[in-house]
Amino acid sequence: MRVDLFDFDLPPDSIALRPARPRDAARLLVVEPASGGQLSDRLFVDLPGLLEPGDALVFNDTRVIPAELNGLRHRDAATAKVSVTLLKPLDTSRWSAFARPAKRLRRGDRISFGSQGDVCLMGTLWASVEARGEDGQVTLAFDFHGAALDDAIAQLGHMPLPPYISSKRAADDQDVTDYQTIYARDAGAVAAPTAGLHFTQAAFQAFEERGVARHFVTLHVGAGTFLPMRGEETDEHAMHAEWGEVTQSAADALNDVRAAGGRIVAVGTTALRLLESACDERGAIRPFRGETDIFITPGYDFRAVDMLVTNFHLPRSTLFMLVAAFSGLDLMKRAYAHAIGQGYRFYSYGDACLLRRGRGRP
Repeated sequence: MRVDLFDFDLPPDSIALRPARPRDAARLLVVEPASGGQLSDRLFVDLPGLLEPGDALVFNDTRVIPAELNGLRHRDAATAKVSVTLLKPLDTSRWSAFARPAKRLRRGDRISFGSQGDVCLMGTLWASVEARGEDGQVTLAFDFHGAALDDAIAQLGHMPLPPYISSKRAADDQDVTDYQTIYARDAGAVAAPTAGLHFTQAAFQAFEERGVARHFVTLHVGAGTFLPMRGEETDEHAMHAEWGEVTQSAADALNDVRAAGGRIVAVGTTALRLLESACDERGAIRPFRGETDIFITPGYDFRAVDMLVTNFHLPRSTLFMLVAAFSGLDLMKRAYAHAIGQGYRFYSYGDACLLRRGRGRP
């Protein structure tokens, strides 16, 4: 399909730079493909009442690491400022990363992160550029490894806010809390599963009282989620692989939900992509552990997920293509136009949608 089919105009002031407070005070647009494309303006706190006893919410429990590092490149006597976003570990001391500006780096360069001699060994973190790839990707070999490297990154790194926020303001201490779900457990993501940012302990209690179960899977969200589409056709774009896991117990529980007539409600596109990756041709969810690069566009036959809680996504993005596949392209363009007209807040810190599954066709 042509990428420009997924374009729409978004006023800059629709982009949320801070989340709603409290988290569940966000707005919720309910999209109903099976009811003539009905759109309903609600609040996120209404979500428990929109689900039925026996339904199950599936959350991505990945934890965002402070993956943004600012440093100084050293080459002979010359230095230059660089910043990197860690993507994924390659072993106990080596990481794949995005570098900015990548043209300032070449193999063998040394980079120092942090302040020289600041806090004993942790004041400065050193790395060597081991390789340079395409699209600004580099391989960094750090001088520390294992737990010592993890501690250094935690001390010196910053939350990796999406470009549409970081271009307008710097990350601060508030983002350490705001850009993390309350149930984050397994560290490894460099972007938050943002649909989950709306959930509170009070919401969890409400779901429990409603008889809606909670289950957890893990997908370590990569910075590739922010990469623009390449080419003019969707089949020209290659998704970056992300590591995920669906345990045997989670798979069994979700299959039991479906067998009992309940619906599986994915919290976020990351949970949906992982569940669809773990699903067999008959619709049964299987244990899964490994990388997935699944790219969902209109025409995809959904097998695992019945409903989706998600935020509002970028024009021409892989995530807008996914929601268009889930509820229908024309309906989602109309829903987004409605949201813009009604002043909904977009993107990571913005408001949410509750989408019911359509036919999966444009």
